[in-house]
Amino acid sequence: QKGAPRMRILIQRVSQASVTAADRVLARIGTGMVVLVGIEAADEEEDADWLCKKLINLRIFPDSEQVMNRNIAEINGEILIVSQFTLHASTKKGNRPSYLRAARPEQAIPLYEYFIRKVETEWGKPVGTGSFGADMQVALVGDGPVTIWIDSRNRE
Repeated sequence: QKGAPRMRILIQRVSQASVTAADRVLARIGTGMVVLVGIEAADEEEDADWLCKKLINLRIFPDSEQVMNRNIAEINGEILIVSQFTLHASTKKGNRPSYLRAARPEQAIPLYEYFIRKVETEWGKPVGTGSFGADMQVALVGDGPVTIWIDSRNRE
């Protein structure tokens, strides 16, 4: 629906990744997924719940026939979650993106932290994370490459 809020995640399948802030490595993973998370002001826990289920069950890892048929648990992979308000950039007018739809930190942080806890609970393992609002450097080695965009209000 037009104008509806949408929590977004961008998933990249990786062979390794890390996130650094202020010259300090915050998290490092091997084979798995880097998950960039964008939150809008009206997003709710229900959006995070739905995205969590999609993320955990997403079959983007190859089986013995090299068909993307396995999820993160089946490959014993790792997950790195990083907040990224720029996923809500609007480029409709001019050349400078607008981020008016992105939630303010006081709204986004609790939902971002809820999403992390939900993924850890549903998956049964801890995840690596960035530092909300920090200037971070994300380094990754894309595998495939496989990049998937999932939007909580566009449930295709």
